[in-house]
Amino acid sequence: MTTSPARHRFLLCMCCAPPHPARRRFLAGVAGLGLGAVSAIRPTPTVAQVSAAKSRIDVHHHFIPQFHVDAMMAPGRRASGPPPRWSPALSLEEMDKSGIATAVLSIAQPGVWYGDNVEEARGLARQLNEYGARLVRDHPGRFGLFAVIAPPDVEGSLREIDYAFEVLKADGIGLLTSYQTKYLGDPSFAPVYQELNRRKAVVYVHPTTPDCCRGLVPGIPPSSIEYATDSTRTIAHLVFTGTAMRFADIRWIFSHSGGTRLAEERKIANLPDGPLPEFRKFHYELAQGNTPGQIAALLKMVSISQVLYGTDYPFRNGAEVNRGIAEWGFTATDRRAIERGNALALLPRLRAS
Repeated sequence: MTTSPARHRFLLCMCCAPPHPARRRFLAGVAGLGLGAVSAIRPTPTVAQVSAAKSRIDVHHHFIPQFHVDAMMAPGRRASGPPPRWSPALSLEEMDKSGIATAVLSIAQPGVWYGDNVEEARGLARQLNEYGARLVRDHPGRFGLFAVIAPPDVEGSLREIDYAFEVLKADGIGLLTSYQTKYLGDPSFAPVYQELNRRKAVVYVHPTTPDCCRGLVPGIPPSSIEYATDSTRTIAHLVFTGTAMRFADIRWIFSHSGGTRLAEERKIANLPDGPLPEFRKFHYELAQGNTPGQIAALLKMVSISQVLYGTDYPFRNGAEVNRGIAEWGFTATDRRAIERGNALALLPRLRAS
């Protein structure tokens, strides 16, 4: 579909890559060109700058056991190098330092699906989900779980959804923005969404390196641009294909303040009021999306009730988002909603724990 640039308006909200001096210089240069929502990465504050009260709920917190590192680092799978060092003890240490009561665990990209590995994907998803559920049991009240599935494997996904909710008591399902050439509005995923819709499931979506766009610009890793852009692609695909409306009981959470958001003013047949009403139904967390420009762009689109707290640990830490929230100057009521209340509304098991 081809449309005139005059018929679009864009809200830019970049999710940045892990801190690196060259990347800071690049982002600062982009900001100098007038893209005000793109900000250079700020230095990590001292412990004294971080709140000691543990009440926050982190909905963007990765767990990366060694067996998953081994799988994802096979040739051709992970585009951005090995992930940071992780352990349950390191997660708990970071949570205590950043005032986080509970972290909802999700896997790191590229997940478990590599295009031709059905049996491996099923085994790896089960192993990861059982590992995450064990962390939830072993540390009461400290962890939740977004269980991993691989939607291109519909049969395996349906089995794992049932196991995750009925046996492991997961809090929701974690997806990636794309699976090779398939985005989340792909019609082949419909049976998976039917089941998630029946369960009124929370579905958390994390960006990944899309197959289309690896290494396009020398010296700029995919996490600097493509993660945010892939979030935009999949959000748009869910909305413009009508998938989000057909499965309206799924409650979606998108990472990094929604990435690079596009609001198209033009009306089309299946969206008589345009896409914005659908975009406003989703939830968005603030990891790597907490600079003033990013928050301003997000709050032009959604209400406080749709905003959640996230850190992206171990790729980033809670001090960064804590400071972004503090610098914005939210009211105490809004801050409590973002840091805890909105997550409890979506994930009531966390209140009981």
